[in-house]
Amino acid sequence: METARVVVVDELVTRARALADAGPRQLLGIAGAPGAGKSTLAERIVEAVGPTARLVPMDGFHLAQAELHRLGRAERKGAIDTFDANGYVSMLRRLRRLEPTAVYAPAFRRDLEEPVAGSIEVPPSVRLVVTEGNYLLVNRMPWDEVRQLLHEAWFLDLDAELRLRRLTARHQAYGRTAEQARAWATGSDETNAALVAGTAQHADLVVRLAEPPPVGPAVG
Repeated sequence: METARVVVVDELVTRARALADAGPRQLLGIAGAPGAGKSTLAERIVEAVGPTARLVPMDGFHLAQAELHRLGRAERKGAIDTFDANGYVSMLRRLRRLEPTAVYAPAFRRDLEEPVAGSIEVPPSVRLVVTEGNYLLVNRMPWDEVRQLLHEAWFLDLDAELRLRRLTARHQAYGRTAEQARAWATGSDETNAALVAGTAQHADLVVRLAEPPPVGPAVG
């Protein structure tokens, strides 16, 4: 993977603001392995930019739990084939073309372990849409369309040991035992991380935060 540049969040906020000023609506994607801190960074970017920015995470396009069970994929939820990739691409297309009325995107509710439709309003006044997820830079159909729709893409890197600790803490926070949490973090999550690591080359910017998110239940 390309060597990551160490940055502070304020530097990324400045870059995001400049991107927002570049056109009628810009799409910024933040990719990275599970536990890298994508969600935390995306939230901070949107908060700093203000009301003209909105966060639309890829996680809203998780397949429903019942469908994962039907497909036999529930035990590896979070893998690339456990998302509605075509639905995500379609949503990004709608967001990019700046429709005259609000677009409603789904959100993933971790308390329910389910996606919930119509949870995120993106009105026409929004000039920067930030989206984050593991697979934004994957070069296989239909995921390869995501990169084409993003005006700019960042890849967030994190020390592997810290990332594993974050993932384990997150799984415990959402109800798994310590043993189950570590098994999931070192199993399914690491399989997904290996796939994601090879996609950094497609990013405009590969970064590592000077002050990474603390270990805890935060997502990303």
